[in-house]
Amino acid sequence: MRIVVPFAPGGGTDVVARTLAQEMARDLGVSVVIENKPGAGTIIGTQAVAASTPDGYTLLMGTFSHAVNSSLSANLPYDPHRDFAAVALIARSFNIVVVNPKSPFQSVADLIAAAKANPDKLTYGTFGVGTSAHLAGELFKDMARVNLIAVPYKGAAPAITDLIGGQIQVMFTTVASAASLVESGQLRAIAVTSAERSPAFPQLPTVAEAGVPGYAAESWYGLFAPAGTPAGVIDRLNKSAALAVRSEAFKRLGANEGLVMITRPPEELDRYVRGEEERWRRVIQDAGIKVE
Repeated sequence: MRIVVPFAPGGGTDVVARTLAQEMARDLGVSVVIENKPGAGTIIGTQAVAASTPDGYTLLMGTFSHAVNSSLSANLPYDPHRDFAAVALIARSFNIVVVNPKSPFQSVADLIAAAKANPDKLTYGTFGVGTSAHLAGELFKDMARVNLIAVPYKGAAPAITDLIGGQIQVMFTTVASAASLVESGQLRAIAVTSAERSPAFPQLPTVAEAGVPGYAAESWYGLFAPAGTPAGVIDRLNKSAALAVRSEAFKRLGANEGLVMITRPPEELDRYVRGEEERWRRVIQDAGIKVE
């Protein structure tokens, strides 16, 4: 069995998928491997799963992008609802605003002031067009009335490498991709993108508290199968995923990286994705973002 991750190895989605694979393999009694297929804002990996045999042996670790790509691309080679069967919403999280520890930005207010003083000069890294890191940044630009230049990468890991190296100035990245680096001092966190402070980072203000009232953005992880996968198989996979997120490995992951584990029936994942689609459509349209 394989779980396709539509990002490069080493990022937050990869970490969650590998933890899930380990626990589901133990429950299902089969080998579960991770296959990284980055590119085209997750479209390459996602399309590969849509075209695979609907037998439960090929799954997609879907993210924020699964809900927004239909608004980003007029020629999306798959339909996120018609071509997929929802399996389980694994976890929800927020993003975290991080900078190089040598950066002069100690707060969101510092970042806003610098962006206003130097329009079109500051850059923020994303792990693909339309990902949560990208659209969280676009929402920030719109609500803070500043202009930052988005620099897309094929995954969180290469973007963070450049942030640490000083090639870009800031990221609105997932907690899973940055928490250990913040703890080790390789990155400095200045805010969280959730509506309320996180118990995992109680010292960090929300972006809303720090100067952008009303701001909130989150990321999430969901498991999908190709459309046509038998209902009994979907149910078995959902139960296995639910068991996995109750494991000690996921408890540690959640505590360390701010994840809220919320495995629910497949239909709840479908409803959640539809809500996310509607929520971000305006941001995408207002920013004129398209995937060519």
